[in-house]
Amino acid sequence: MKYVLFDVDGTLIDAVSNQRRVWETWARHHGLDADEVYRVALRTRPMETFAQVAAGHDPSACLALLHELEDEDVRSGAYTAFHGASELLHGLPPGAWALVTSNYEHRVRGRFERTGLPVPEVIVDAAAVAEGKPSPVPYLQAAARLGAEPADCLVIEDAPSGVRSGLRAGMTVWGVNAAAAVEGVHRHFGSLREAVPHIMAWTCGPRADGRP
Repeated sequence: MKYVLFDVDGTLIDAVSNQRRVWETWARHHGLDADEVYRVALRTRPMETFAQVAAGHDPSACLALLHELEDEDVRSGAYTAFHGASELLHGLPPGAWALVTSNYEHRVRGRFERTGLPVPEVIVDAAAVAEGKPSPVPYLQAAARLGAEPADCLVIEDAPSGVRSGLRAGMTVWGVNAAAAVEGVHRHFGSLREAVPHIMAWTCGPRADGRP
């Protein structure tokens, strides 16, 4: 059996405007430049972001406010699933796929409920691992919980840190939703929609991992 492990934000759900709005509100609260904060937040985990842009503030308080803003955004923000996401997730065999996210499970469930996407049995979130992406730990944990070998797993990602995480886990990694291929991916698609038939072929047909 073959398995598919999906990143969430930027891969299945378009949350860019939501993330920007949350960080802009957070930055204004601390009297910081919103554009600079967002640029840092895009490439670092929250605690690292605080250390760079708000070193004089209590990191625990910074994180508490960020979580409050993110939870409110899940309740009131507008979310859109990328084209092909619903068709793909509803078409995959149960137990053959999982979500691997740097966010928290309750927010993922809230966003999936808002967009009508099905929720899998396995979700590996930020609270489930001590090391986040680009460490291989999140994807390896997802494979273990599915009872899968890394070589039988296909990772679908949009970001460099997630791509590195999947590669370090010894999995096949395909990139989606980017104009240019992220370094290291075995196969690249400009959109999730373009990748749908190929992902379905991975799980249901002969091996089509895109490796040379």
